[in-house]
Amino acid sequence: MEIDQITARRLLQEGCFFIFLGVPEGTEFGIDLKSWSTGEKFRGVKMIPSGLHYLFYNSVSNTGDVAPRCGFFHYFKKNEILFKKWDKLNECISKEPFSENEVVGLKDNFRALDQFLGPYPFSIWDKWKDLTSCISEELAANLVPINGEVRSALELEPCLDSERPRGKKDDTLNTSGPSSSKRSKTSFSEDDLLPNLKAKPGTELRVTTFPTQTYPAGSTPSQITQHSLDSTFLFEQVLNCYDKPMDILGELQFCYICFLVGHSLEAFEQWKKIFNLFCSCENAIKQHRSIYDQFLSVIELQVQEIPEEFLADIVSNNNFVYVKLRDLFRAVKNSDADGKLKCKAERLNRTLTRLYQWDFTHLDSEDDEDAPVIVDLGTT
Repeated sequence: MEIDQITARRLLQEGCFFIFLGVPEGTEFGIDLKSWSTGEKFRGVKMIPSGLHYLFYNSVSNTGDVAPRCGFFHYFKKNEILFKKWDKLNECISKEPFSENEVVGLKDNFRALDQFLGPYPFSIWDKWKDLTSCISEELAANLVPINGEVRSALELEPCLDSERPRGKKDDTLNTSGPSSSKRSKTSFSEDDLLPNLKAKPGTELRVTTFPTQTYPAGSTPSQITQHSLDSTFLFEQVLNCYDKPMDILGELQFCYICFLVGHSLEAFEQWKKIFNLFCSCENAIKQHRSIYDQFLSVIELQVQEIPEEFLADIVSNNNFVYVKLRDLFRAVKNSDADGKLKCKAERLNRTLTRLYQWDFTHLDSEDDEDAPVIVDLGTT
């Protein structure tokens, strides 16, 4: 890692420390966008810049099997030292806090401990700051699970018996005849036949729940249709769920990090919902111009980092982000937004075309699936 002497000196004076004791050799450990396989002498990380960070690990068995990833967010204050130790029995970070005597002992021998601490990978710092620029300490604390851990594999437990589906009676078998009236069949869907599990309380992400009604009460059929074409009403409803409107971008970034680094598919689904909402509005673009301006910056960074295979719909093999960005670029172009915002959208358009050869031309033409079907009836 090459950093200039002034930065190195500042990090030595103001940087933070993560002390992680008892970690088995060969454990996958990482911070932010970097990960390593721990060695025998590993005791933690030093020279961590103050601010929000994501620390994570995967326990590895003697046979080389890697457990699901587990991580947590922590907002480091200047010169802060965070102490954690390994739980050998459960192969995870111990819930047992350090005693005051243990902390004092470690601080007294900090100089000796320094040689066992790896330096923070400063080469990723600028990118990490950009990817988390809208996530405040308070917002991160409100979004993480109650137990504080983000897991790539949700902890599940059976639903209560009263919550299980009971199936439905199928009367289609009741044909004529006295004996046939007694015959019935209880039918189940494929989902009914799967184990009925739910996330263990306290382990799920506390992301924003979208309102189920996407149009104002009392809307006429034509108004309902209009709100299905332009989701500005839903966008406004979702914004009202946040203390500050810009927090919607913070949640977008939070979910992105939980997926990209934490491998959480739960977070990826929420990221797609928020991203889709932004791309499904036209009237909101002018009304919330500053949010959309920042959204374009956020997405430009995110799309360049996310693995492209996760952007494709498995069934149709369509690139989800590409399809929705076409909608967004079309909406910005046709909106009453100012020229500066339109130029920014066009710049993102060109950047993605150069990087991925995505074709955003003919934005006003109909998609193949939406184009009218022309049937040749022939002549009689």
